[in-house]
Amino acid sequence: MFRIRVVSVLVLSVLLAQPAFADEGFTPLFNGKNLDGWKTKKGEALDGKTEAYNGRFKVQDEMIVIDPKVKGDVIIETARSFKDVHVKFQFLPGAGCNNDLFLRGAKFDLKKGVKNMKENEWNDFEIVAKGGAIEFKCNGQLVQTIKAKADSSPLGIRAEYGSMHVRSLQFKE
Repeated sequence: MFRIRVVSVLVLSVLLAQPAFADEGFTPLFNGKNLDGWKTKKGEALDGKTEAYNGRFKVQDEMIVIDPKVKGDVIIETARSFKDVHVKFQFLPGAGCNNDLFLRGAKFDLKKGVKNMKENEWNDFEIVAKGGAIEFKCNGQLVQTIKAKADSSPLGIRAEYGSMHVRSLQFKE
């Protein structure tokens, strides 16, 4: 029995020590530990930090979490910019979630009523920016295509209202 516990603890330790995963051909945009590679909208680097805007955004259980108890309409964004890119991630919108994504001048609302989005459940989300068009897909279905307003930009996440958890954030160019 003792041996099983020791082996279980060792296996669990190895699994928890794994770096953020990415699908084949993709690169992680979030390491699951801190906000390295992210910044505030005002340009403050978040490298080494586990929260931004007094905890409105926080790293928790290998996820970026928007805490609805902390007020503020604020944005974090990647330190790097993207032109043609395929971004994908999973997100868990809480009841009443109304948060946004920004890429190349396009804004997409993550809120109740988005085609194929489920509140209080994990959803798969993809953003495909190619040329002058940006496609937003939720759970495999095309939700909206928006004309890009800029040639390149960071990927931004806006905390506006309600909770949201984001994991497995990754990209390929």
